[in-house]
Amino acid sequence: MNTSNIIERKRLASPTVTPQALAWDGANLWMSSRDLGTLYKIDIDTWKTVDEIDPPGIVWAGVSLGDGEMRFTIGKGLNDDRYVYRYAPDDGFMKLFACPDFTGSYLSFDGEHLYFSQWYKGDVHQVEDSGRIQRTINVGAEVCGHTFVDGTLYVIRGRENKDVPGKSEEWRIARRDRSDGARIEDVAAIPFASRSLTFDGDHFWSNHRAANETICFTLPI
Repeated sequence: MNTSNIIERKRLASPTVTPQALAWDGANLWMSSRDLGTLYKIDIDTWKTVDEIDPPGIVWAGVSLGDGEMRFTIGKGLNDDRYVYRYAPDDGFMKLFACPDFTGSYLSFDGEHLYFSQWYKGDVHQVEDSGRIQRTINVGAEVCGHTFVDGTLYVIRGRENKDVPGKSEEWRIARRDRSDGARIEDVAAIPFASRSLTFDGDHFWSNHRAANETICFTLPI
């Protein structure tokens, strides 16, 4: 098992406070603020906001399906009940389904299917727009982000340690290929309290939410 750290290429002050969701749409990086409840599109070359969108709740995760169409996990109400929404520029937001037990967080797309995860269960579900779960991948740890690269699932897994006083969060990035029964293997350690994962075609991106930073990185060879 490779225990080397990820290779940081850029560590940037986030354009907003408490950066949470990240999604790459082929041209821009989408980012949400947990505390402000706002959604932004960011030009990664200038690191400037090019658009600001007001979603119908707190955006916990997002993913692009291409052609401008997005999916977002949005928390609603006092209990932060989680729902998956469709978003398209001409249509706005449309609620698709409630997450099981109203719990759900991160999203990814393999080019054909949508996946969403449940953090503490360690489950990554392949799901239809109706909410019907087609299959479930358990990654053996808590999940705080996932994305697909050339058909391979990359997932940030580990332990938040929120119930262990004085214990830091522990995260690794792991990968699993598309085939049923494939093993998931850790490929690098992430030395910060990571939130969200996306890939821009060349680099991975994640947030260090507590530090209001966004990190661009690659994996060790």
